[in-house]
Amino acid sequence: MAQESPKNSAAEIPVTSNGQLEDSHEHSFNRDLKRSLPVGLGLAETKITSHGFDSTKEGVVEAGPFPGSSASPKSSVISPSSAAASRLAGQGCDLIIPTGGRAQQKSGPVVLADEVKNPAMEKLELVRKWSLNTYKCTRQIISEKLGRGSRTVDLELEAQIDILRDNKKKYENILKLAQTLSTQLFQMVHTQRQLGDAFADLSLKSLELHEEFGYNAETQKLLAKNGETLLGAINFFIASVNTLVNKTIEDTLLTVKQYESARIEYDAYRTDLEELNLGPRDANTLPKIEQSQQLFQVHKEKYDKMRNDVSIKLKFLEENKVKVLHNQLVLFHNAIAAYFAGNQKQLEQTLKQFHIKLKTPGADVPSWLEEQ
Repeated sequence: MAQESPKNSAAEIPVTSNGQLEDSHEHSFNRDLKRSLPVGLGLAETKITSHGFDSTKEGVVEAGPFPGSSASPKSSVISPSSAAASRLAGQGCDLIIPTGGRAQQKSGPVVLADEVKNPAMEKLELVRKWSLNTYKCTRQIISEKLGRGSRTVDLELEAQIDILRDNKKKYENILKLAQTLSTQLFQMVHTQRQLGDAFADLSLKSLELHEEFGYNAETQKLLAKNGETLLGAINFFIASVNTLVNKTIEDTLLTVKQYESARIEYDAYRTDLEELNLGPRDANTLPKIEQSQQLFQVHKEKYDKMRNDVSIKLKFLEENKVKVLHNQLVLFHNAIAAYFAGNQKQLEQTLKQFHIKLKTPGADVPSWLEEQ
């Protein structure tokens, strides 16, 4: 006689006709179920689903909140470790721990962000530094003018700068006079040309004085032509001197101004450092002295650099000035001498020597073919 097969433990749970558990066996079932479940899963997180004895699935235990239980589901606590953090960093993931206590994983590279800088604070810091530097420099300038403060002086360099400024004023005067001469010569040439045209017209209409008017017309036209040649030489002289004065010398003087500003800053921070060194040395003043020493060193290097730049520029300027003015003065002399001597060939030869091309009147006006 075949032995009766053992029944499933879920089939031995008595149920009512509508599939609900009887109240008398509920506590004993919960106690047995607690012993059989894993340690991390509580009774409040389980739910029993019964499908009846005639079903293929006699009983299913599901994890979740038990109906009618007010207990909230318990979350497992993950204690972080350095090994796990290094593995996550190696996988290229960020581990973000929100305030709720649960760990969430977000894909992306691990970025160690620096402290966020506030643009307004940076601008405020720049304004503060600029104000402090301006105050120190203004105090130094006032002290020098009142004769109370000391200033650093390079005697040789200061002498060269004074000579340069004096020469610039003289060159500007020469430039102004040459421009006046050019304007007056242009008016004279224009008058001579008109006078020559008037003589030529009268030589055609006056038969008795035909030769006399003709001679004067040719003379005035020749003078106007030579005047245009001289005018070209003078304008070339003006352009070259203007470039020397208003560009080359001005650029050097701009470097000189930067050098003087660096000198004032250097003296201001030098005076500040000297005053701190004369005072007491304690825990409060030593950091200020060290900071002042660093600032002094920075401005000293800047001052030395600017002084070297000024010396180099003055040297090159002197060489360039001698070369330019030598050629321009020779041109001016030869052109003036040839013009007043009436030597037209010598005047034209002077312009060719310096590669000066005269502009023909009306040469800039395009022809009717170019306009089309």
